[in-house]
Amino acid sequence: MANPNRRAGTIYVRIDGELVDAKGAFTYNLGAPKREAIVGADAIHGYKETPQVASIEGEITDRGTLDLAKMLHLDGVTVTIELAAGKTVVLRDAWYAGDGNVSTEEANIQVRFEGLSAEEIR
Repeated sequence: MANPNRRAGTIYVRIDGELVDAKGAFTYNLGAPKREAIVGADAIHGYKETPQVASIEGEITDRGTLDLAKMLHLDGVTVTIELAAGKTVVLRDAWYAGDGNVSTEEANIQVRFEGLSAEEIR
């Protein structure tokens, strides 16, 4: 049974169902339009909407079985992040949008996946 007061902590990140070693903080954007005010000389006239890219990004730990060259070319994958509060964020038809840098000190890889849309599942 999930703790109803738990908000943060352990997360699980999967790329096409394969669990990767998540490290540190992850961020996500559902890709909803961004609203910005239209300000006139006399008042606020309303707002405009511009598209945002849906994304999941954070840091993973490299391991012997991780094929970085393959990851750099991923396209059409599903990326999920399972949050401690009980939510799962799903990014479908995603592509790898990171730069591929690896830090050898702690085997850190910054990853970013982008897609057309994402959703929260509770």
